Amino acid sequence: LAVTLNVHPADGVRRHEDAYPRVAEAMGIDPASGLPVAFDVTSRAFVDAYLRFLHHPLEEQGVDFWWIDWQSGGTTSIPGLDPLWMLNHLHYRDSGRDGRRPLTFSRYAGLGSHRYPVGFSGDTIITWDSLDFQPYFTATAANVGYTWWSHDIGGHMWGAKDTELTVRWCQLGALSPVNRLHSSNSPFTTKEPWTFGPRAFGVISRFLRLRHRLIPALYTAAWRAHTDAVAVVRPMYHDHPLADDAYSVPNQYLLGEHLLVAPITTPEDRLAKLGAVRAWLPDGAWFDAFTGQRYGGGRHLTLHRSLERVPVLARAGSVLPLADALAPVVDAPARLTLRVFPGDGVSHLAEDHGEGAPAEPNVTRFVQALNLRDDGLADLRLTIEPTTGPDPLAGREIALEIVGAVGVEGIDAEIVTDELLSPALRVELGRVSSDGATVVLTGLHPATSDLVGDAFALLDAAEIAFTTKEAAWSAVKRLDGLPLAQELTTLDLPPVLRDALLERAAATTAW
Repeated sequence: LAVTLNVHPADGVRRHEDAYPRVAEAMGIDPASGLPVAFDVTSRAFVDAYLRFLHHPLEEQGVDFWWIDWQSGGTTSIPGLDPLWMLNHLHYRDSGRDGRRPLTFSRYAGLGSHRYPVGFSGDTIITWDSLDFQPYFTATAANVGYTWWSHDIGGHMWGAKDTELTVRWCQLGALSPVNRLHSSNSPFTTKEPWTFGPRAFGVISRFLRLRHRLIPALYTAAWRAHTDAVAVVRPMYHDHPLADDAYSVPNQYLLGEHLLVAPITTPEDRLAKLGAVRAWLPDGAWFDAFTGQRYGGGRHLTLHRSLERVPVLARAGSVLPLADALAPVVDAPARLTLRVFPGDGVSHLAEDHGEGAPAEPNVTRFVQALNLRDDGLADLRLTIEPTTGPDPLAGREIALEIVGAVGVEGIDAEIVTDELLSPALRVELGRVSSDGATVVLTGLHPATSDLVGDAFALLDAAEIAFTTKEAAWSAVKRLDGLPLAQELTTLDLPPVLRDALLERAAATTAW
């Protein structure tokens, strides 16, 4: 764990502070006078004393970096120099002294602030309207170079307690560049997950553990942002600038190399017990990371999810590197799970020691190719290329988890379930060296769709008449395609529930 403290330095240094005598002497003030030392970020003498006597001693006691907040006004003795920008600059540079990797947690100070990550937006209000703004705000920060952008997950102040709102916000936080639960100093604006009841506690906890597992993928995205200026979280139009549809989903964003996130930022339907979000899928095939359902791209659709999930889709052909849920993240993981979404594609893993100024990472490429057979099975070839870089690991334990597959010819593999991710076919590779390996799986069996079971779950959760549930379930068991859609429209179903049933009916299997 790293420790940061919030800094509001605008009042200068006062006589009650432990460091006051040394700072006063450095500024030519008699400590016995008790005169305050004014905050002056343009004074070299003050800045030197400010860092050397106020901050460095606390760093020796365990503070790792500083959270620079706004209380310093907007002017200095130098026309045009913003004191907040200067504080960000000074703290960031100072944090990199002695060869350490520089880091500061800085409030946004205008264009150019992305040079001093990590950034934050300022206080957020605890309302649905505020949550609905945050995905757009976070993603579009990339338009001014800000990829390490954060806001107060769950909201900072005002508003009202709303358990559903908190869960949806925590889901967004787990799928953001920075996951920072924060609130004002009130005994009622708590952010501890266990204060929101058993169901919410379970959902939030699972997403926090998922966040931990995603660190290899997020760290890879961080390196890509550093070397190629591709933001960790970015609007859809960054990757699809010529597609008009990419500009029509402002709350939807891309996370890392291959994930698409469509946050749910409005309350669920009271009867259907489902949240909904309008999404756009680029061309190609996409897998829901939590359900395993496969969607064809090149279209708009509305995605419906209970409170336990949010739409997170992975591009077919991608490989998502995951750490173990309880593994420490200080070092590169000794064991890695590669979650494979069948298709053709290239994915990456970037790692380094995490110390000193960033130089060159160790990079591993995963190249995937899928061959569909006439008998409905598929052959999958996954090449783990030799790791490039200055000091790759000698080797690590690797397991594959193939989404949408339930068996493979000639290999002893098992279906694994996860507390959040979709079931997958697990193949243990054992120890794989940094020289790489090629895995060929012939005769993969695709999972079959369980529309009837999924429809039952949706109908069972809905608070509607039992006779209506039975009629809808009968239609699902008897019909498909357009006839199913036509019959469902004749029933007294909440529109959200009807659309959710049709969404599920339109989803396909793995290939």
